[in-house]
Amino acid sequence: MSQKRILVTGASGCIGHYISEALIQETNHELYLLVRNPQKLQVDTQVRPGITVLQGDMQEIGQLADLLKTIDTAVLTATAWGGAATFDINVTKTLELLSYLDPDRCEQVIYFSTASVLDYNSQPLKEAGEIGTDYISSKYECLMRLSKLAIAPKVTEVFPTLVLGGDSNKPYSHSTSGIPEIAKYINIIRFLQADGSFHFIHGRDIATVVRYLIENPFQENAPRKLVLGQAQLTVNQAVEEVCAYLGKRIYFRIPLSLSLANLIIAVFNIRMAAWDRFCMNYRHFTYQSVINPASFGLPNYCATISDVLKISGVKGATN
Repeated sequence: MSQKRILVTGASGCIGHYISEALIQETNHELYLLVRNPQKLQVDTQVRPGITVLQGDMQEIGQLADLLKTIDTAVLTATAWGGAATFDINVTKTLELLSYLDPDRCEQVIYFSTASVLDYNSQPLKEAGEIGTDYISSKYECLMRLSKLAIAPKVTEVFPTLVLGGDSNKPYSHSTSGIPEIAKYINIIRFLQADGSFHFIHGRDIATVVRYLIENPFQENAPRKLVLGQAQLTVNQAVEEVCAYLGKRIYFRIPLSLSLANLIIAVFNIRMAAWDRFCMNYRHFTYQSVINPASFGLPNYCATISDVLKISGVKGATN
């Protein structure tokens, strides 16, 4: 396998950690890991030669222009989740970085967006651009502008669904930190029924997919929009699986209707952002076609709710 020069931005984030670890341990590629604070990078970068940690900020990406011209594969996970710099980092500086890549040399860009900007058919969801949070709307805006770049035919857009992951050496994703709470309140949750569905994917499974894509880049003009997730789950299925894992029985279930939720919001004068209200009404953030390691004949690390609970340290009934 020929050696490639690979850039990973956001290497110290949850997804970035899993990708960096996989590329360090399972490949011999020359790696450039861009981080704002090298102390937050909890992977062994001394374990083999060919690993360079770049201390820098997306807002000063122009300082890496010369290096970027020599990159074979760019994996762009860096993102701002909110705050004044969100649009500058997620749109302006990301597009600037892409403009420095050499379309003749660079084999592939793996650009991380979020599945929240897509509808069921994996088409851009206009509400994401109009009423999304700063993070969501900036990702939508960047997606709209990517196709105009010279490097566009080499860009593989990946859209993770609900991201799980984190351990003692990696930052936890937003979703993972709430899992022990779900187990704590399952005695109440098990008697409720809700209309909604979702996908999830673990950071280690994302890294497996990214590594596969690096070794097997798509041909130009092939479909390059991949929603990353395990099989669709309804909220009720997820609750049933949690109960089965914890050995809790479900005797009856009370349906939670949307009209009841709206009544509670009105009675208690609860303020909801437009995007939150949209998500409450939309409810089914699911996609016709999702990609995970099994899509390429590779093993999944975390494919079921039982896997999620086990990995998150929640003890089951048989433990």
